[in-house]
Amino acid sequence: MKNKNKKSLRCGIVFIIFILFISPYAASYYYIPKEIKMMAGRNHDFEFNLPLQAKITTEKIGVLKFNNKPIESNNFQIDLRSPFSIHPTQQSSFNVKLKLLGLVPLKTVKVDIIPPKEVIPCGMTVGVNVSTEGIMVLGTGSVIAMNGEEVTPSRGILKTGDLILKVNGKSLENKEELISFIENSKGKSLNITIKRDNELIETSITPIQTSIDKSYKIGAWVRDKTQGIGTITYYNPKNNIFGALGHGITDIDTRQTIPIKDGKIMKAEITSIKKGQRGMPGELTGAIYDTKEALLGTIELNSNQGIFGKIEHDKIKYFPKKKFPIGLQNEIHEGKATILSNISNDKVEEFEIVIQKVSRFQHDISKGMIIKITDPRLLDKTNGIIQGMSGSPIIQDGKIIGAVTHVFVHDPSKGYGIFIENMLKNETKLE
Repeated sequence: MKNKNKKSLRCGIVFIIFILFISPYAASYYYIPKEIKMMAGRNHDFEFNLPLQAKITTEKIGVLKFNNKPIESNNFQIDLRSPFSIHPTQQSSFNVKLKLLGLVPLKTVKVDIIPPKEVIPCGMTVGVNVSTEGIMVLGTGSVIAMNGEEVTPSRGILKTGDLILKVNGKSLENKEELISFIENSKGKSLNITIKRDNELIETSITPIQTSIDKSYKIGAWVRDKTQGIGTITYYNPKNNIFGALGHGITDIDTRQTIPIKDGKIMKAEITSIKKGQRGMPGELTGAIYDTKEALLGTIELNSNQGIFGKIEHDKIKYFPKKKFPIGLQNEIHEGKATILSNISNDKVEEFEIVIQKVSRFQHDISKGMIIKITDPRLLDKTNGIIQGMSGSPIIQDGKIIGAVTHVFVHDPSKGYGIFIENMLKNETKLE
């Protein structure tokens, strides 16, 4: 019995040592990112509470202050168990090497010191219209052939989410062209090029003449465009780029982010509001003006951080003029903030919210903050966050810090927000 107790004790000690050793590894990989941004000329406060040592390696001595004192060594050590502040004085970059208890190497973090940046918060509701890159396959099914047999011509060939790019070597502009190819095939095999998970696949499919209307079909449901209402988060007057939604446009059937060929944002006017209820998100309904005069800009990118594009030069006059500095995620704190949102006609209003939680370095970047609507005016009209408000800019301490992204289905007064710095990363793809 004593030997058994000793063995159990040893196992327990080994387990505790293992947990103490592996926890910092997990924390360093999942809590501390590979890259951190800081703004030159600002004080940045950090509190990791981890048994790690951080070694700053930089060739530019004197560009950083630690707890208000200049760093004069190119191998400066920081104890991450205690809170600290960093004040960069100019634009630069450096590496931070993390070690467990100052001994065991864990990972290297890149730190970029960026210059102060200002953008214009918008909050404007707009119509959004995008065309897919190719014809998106929503699903496949069976058709009834002329002999009455049920067949599935697309089975094993097409999958949900595939993009049909070409038929017989010809690029497709819209789904009507695909339908025309199928109908004119007279049952002969068609060579098709599809894109699946960024891989191009050459294959073929044979349309079947159906008994219902004697037309030819391939047993697939497809879509080539989508339209809806969303909110512009910001406009950057330096490069004419806008960011909106705070999350990507996903197909309602496949739930996948839509690869887009092109798109546009247009003027829209809110016509009605469906209040959010527990278990049933509300939504803004509006009239979208799809005319040349109503065109505001073009959409060039659909990403997990939102949609991005450029404003037409002659439409800049419709946008606000006041610029706000951006707030980085390490500057955001729990407490009062506001959002800018357009829920009535074309009027953008400021509404009070509370940031309840800041999840710094969250891997799902569209859920960096948990926010709660507290403004009685907005609660009275919408019960909180509703569809169409995604992209509403979040303002705190005179800075634009992010955008509304999702609503809590069980509580429409609450939702998620994305950090503005994550949205701004997409600008380099358009410049």
